[in-house]
Amino acid sequence: MHIVMVAAENDALPNCKVGGVADVVRDIPKALAGFEHQVSVIVPDYGQTSLTRQFVADIAVPFRQHLETATLWKVSSVGCNVSQYVVGHSLFSQHGGDIYCNDEGFRPFATDATKFAFFSAAVCEVLEHKLIPDADVVHLHDWHAATVATLARFSRRFEHLASKRLVYTVHNLALQGIRPFKGDDSSLEAWFPTLSYDGRSICDHSAPHCYNPMRAGIQLCDKVHVVSPTYAKEVMNPSVPEHGFFGGERLEVDMQEASHVGKLAGIINGCDYSTGSPGTETLADFLGQSEEQIFRWMAKFGELKSTYYIAHQRISQWLKEDFSGPLITSVGRLTDQKAFLLRQPLNSGITLDALADVVSQCDGRMVILGSGDGHIEYLFTQVMARHKNVLFLNGYGQGIGDMLYHLGDIFLMPSSFEPCGISQMLAMRAGQPCVVHQVGGLADTVKHGATGYTFSGYNIDEQVHNLIEVFKEAVNDAAQNNERYQHIKGSAQSQRFEWHFIAEQYLHLLYH
Repeated sequence: MHIVMVAAENDALPNCKVGGVADVVRDIPKALAGFEHQVSVIVPDYGQTSLTRQFVADIAVPFRQHLETATLWKVSSVGCNVSQYVVGHSLFSQHGGDIYCNDEGFRPFATDATKFAFFSAAVCEVLEHKLIPDADVVHLHDWHAATVATLARFSRRFEHLASKRLVYTVHNLALQGIRPFKGDDSSLEAWFPTLSYDGRSICDHSAPHCYNPMRAGIQLCDKVHVVSPTYAKEVMNPSVPEHGFFGGERLEVDMQEASHVGKLAGIINGCDYSTGSPGTETLADFLGQSEEQIFRWMAKFGELKSTYYIAHQRISQWLKEDFSGPLITSVGRLTDQKAFLLRQPLNSGITLDALADVVSQCDGRMVILGSGDGHIEYLFTQVMARHKNVLFLNGYGQGIGDMLYHLGDIFLMPSSFEPCGISQMLAMRAGQPCVVHQVGGLADTVKHGATGYTFSGYNIDEQVHNLIEVFKEAVNDAAQNNERYQHIKGSAQSQRFEWHFIAEQYLHLLYH
């Protein structure tokens, strides 16, 4: 079988990763190849000049009333039965290597939607004209690749592609790439003016005049995959954000229909256990590397940001002082998905202040690494200023992030929703028990009192209260280094979410 994966990210290539989808697209092809299947991965070329590449073909792509030319390259990569391809065009590389753009104001997703619509059209031409070996299954990842399904089902140009099995994976249901059907430079009819389509199946429920790529992928593909069994149940219920529940995000009816006809599958992501062995770095090593990273972040701005100044001062202070308590760590994007509960007002501060107080009572420290929403970054900077035992590193660096997984005693991940999650698997792999919200993939990978610490609640207030109580439990266990903590730590490290077994489920539930 030849499986073609289409995505916006792929961590098998340099500078082609923002989130967890890149890890999946890096790892699952190798696991599928282990079953003697051929896998090809196609992503945009964001201007990665360091790639060793081989010219395959020029691609003629009708787009926005012009015939554009894109270029298909095969990338030299290690591994049997897996081929890596990139599609080159100025639309992908004109933003300095950035994978995604933030469109402010009244045109959300406009730049990215146009870019990925063109990418999808180019991929359709590649598959239709067999510029790579003929595909048996075309596997699309998130809204960025969903327009492949729209074109395959509605465009008469793609008669051969229309016969292929289409599989669609939802990694982040909250981001749907919604754009108008017409009346805008970034709209379905502007991109493909001759396309005849059924608007009822691909429109946005809340804005019927708009094209919803995420819904199109769910409606038009033969199989729909969400990345954990628990999340597959959650997405069939409407979101109630005022109660702290995030489910179908207005697509719950589509998910219910997919489940009813047997095309919805919940399969958890895996983790690579060939790496991740404990390093020899100490906390002092981490602080030294973090200081260097802060300087690199500072150099990007003309003025000194307070978050970097305070963090640098905190590092200098910590390098001079010892502490006897546990180290609490957290790594992730600072969005409401990850930090909604941590930013809730509480007493004279926010929830994170209360957690810092808990850590302080046992002479512990807390390190948070992440960036994202500007308001959350500001709130976390204020917490760091109020608590000498908190270090907030406002950015991301792969090296220091990897070190935190090995150095910490408790990993904090209280996501309000989590389709699967990879950070908790990386922390557990390193022997760091996690405190997690019992939702989505977190509920499927962490068991309270056995492999970590979990909490839940029927509303936001309950969730915040239970988070603090469970956090106290975890920190006290780690501080005392008692038999219970050692058992949980060992059990967490022994858990295995092997890609080999995940690939078996792909083959059984998605591809056949």
